[in-house]
Amino acid sequence: MSIQEITIPRGRSKLVAVVRHARDIIQIDDVVSALSIGRTEATKLLSRWTSQGWLRRVGPGAYAAAQLDSLESEQVLDDPWLLVPALYAPAYIGGWSAAEYWDLTEQMFRQILVLTAQPVREKHQTRHGTQFILNHIQKRKLFGTKPVWRSRSKILVSDVHRTMIDLLDDPSIGGGSQQVADCLSSYLRRDDRNDELLIDYAATLGNGAVFKRLGFLAEENSDAVSLAEVCRGYLTSGNAKLDPSLECSRLISRWRLWVPSGWEKGRSHD
Repeated sequence: MSIQEITIPRGRSKLVAVVRHARDIIQIDDVVSALSIGRTEATKLLSRWTSQGWLRRVGPGAYAAAQLDSLESEQVLDDPWLLVPALYAPAYIGGWSAAEYWDLTEQMFRQILVLTAQPVREKHQTRHGTQFILNHIQKRKLFGTKPVWRSRSKILVSDVHRTMIDLLDDPSIGGGSQQVADCLSSYLRRDDRNDELLIDYAATLGNGAVFKRLGFLAEENSDAVSLAEVCRGYLTSGNAKLDPSLECSRLISRWRLWVPSGWEKGRSHD
């Protein structure tokens, strides 16, 4: 949204300066910096502009400039991704949302999946008419991301390799184990497939279950047998589940992995 799209009456020069200074989401620090004022005065200005209809509150301490034709609507931002750095940083878009972005899946998800280092008190949040699913992640695990520009904002998205590892780390954020298996099949057909980086990310993440799931699923793809063999070298003790959300009654001892008895792609490796 450009500043020309907002008709500012006389006396709104401060708002113009703030909108020009900020990116797509306006926060208190933007007002302080643009107008060289204190936080208390900045907060009052944001409250006044919101009550006058020039701004819309889209989250705690976050505002979006409203166009005249949207003042009667609850939706101001066309792209809800713009809310992620403003509301949840340090964070990145991952899971099924990143899988969609990287064309690992044709399935469409209504909610936006965000991995954030902020404390998560409410996993399911609705902000500005959009549903967000939040997963807490340790700061040390904020790696393997790619900056993507949307409008004037830089948003972090897990790169395609980290996306795949995240799905294997927690199948629930990928839509379940069958969906994760389909995403892996898509990944293995990509020109930018990088087995070495995949292994490196998995080792850095430090969850032994990732190698068990990756090895088991990779072994079912004829062009990924070598990847599966590498995974065998990283197997940890103990058994894991292919999908912790499902009843997994069949143990694949070769991979120390419990899988559902009706697993579609499962082969007996016992």
